[in-house]
Amino acid sequence: MAETESGAAFLAEKVQQLITTIEKANVAEWIELYHRPWRLLYLNFAAGVARGLGIAVGFTILGAIVIYIIRELALLNLPVIGKLIAEIVRMVQQQI
Repeated sequence: MAETESGAAFLAEKVQQLITTIEKANVAEWIELYHRPWRLLYLNFAAGVARGLGIAVGFTILGAIVIYIIRELALLNLPVIGKLIAEIVRMVQQQI
């Protein structure tokens, strides 16, 4: 009799661990999303737009910082940087 009680206690503990794991994984929310595919589509679209906007803003800020640093280095009149900027200007003028 004690053996069945310990087996039942072990089983109850394992079931409780399973319930806790499922709750941590938010399985109910995922199932709800799959029952409403338009909401899933909307959420994925919104995430994609936000990601694209973040990339665009980040690249713009990074580009502005790089241009600012190059401009400051050009004002220092360093020979290597001066040649690099002159080459870039020449290539741009050729394209125009």
